[in-house]
Amino acid sequence: MSGLDGRWTRRWIEAVAAEVARRKLELTALDRAIGDADHGENLDRGFQAVLGRLEALDDDATPGAVLKLVATTLISTVGGAAGPLYGTAFLKGSMAAGDRAELDAAGLVEVLTAARDGIVARGKAEPGDKTMVDAWTPAVDAAAAAGDDVRAALEAAAAAAAEGAAATEPLVAHKGRASYLGERAIGHRDPGSESTSLMLRAAAETR
Repeated sequence: MSGLDGRWTRRWIEAVAAEVARRKLELTALDRAIGDADHGENLDRGFQAVLGRLEALDDDATPGAVLKLVATTLISTVGGAAGPLYGTAFLKGSMAAGDRAELDAAGLVEVLTAARDGIVARGKAEPGDKTMVDAWTPAVDAAAAAGDDVRAALEAAAAAAAEGAAATEPLVAHKGRASYLGERAIGHRDPGSESTSLMLRAAAETR
């Protein structure tokens, strides 16, 4: 793989939509334990809406254009905390991508970093707060350390996000509805960190 172009970005988003649809009950079950019990349903509604709007994009749309379409669609269709947070992540990612036709490994790291920073700015969460930041931050660090191979960067990010999501289970939550539970949140995985892991795994497996 020489770089991630708009067609790759479109296939990735289509893969995310398929995985969210397949695992929406699992994501909602995670959210039911410590949140509003709507994470899977909300994300599925948002990404199904994205699929409908992707068809209107030109075939030669850039990665940034695809990411911007995802951002605006999620912001307008996904409720709860996930819509604004993921909408901000994709919007900041699209801004980092700019009008480049392809993203190399360095460009990918720029996009992931901007997405993570957007989530942090929007949600005011830090690593260890038992949020999606606990998956995004190790993913960004792993991608940056992976070198110049974009495929290696994608795989490193996906693996680190999965580890980060699993590592939220023993944590006490400090943000969102889960923070009201105190130590009762211990033993439950943060649903946002799991959906982040899902998205980055889909990216690593998209050809």
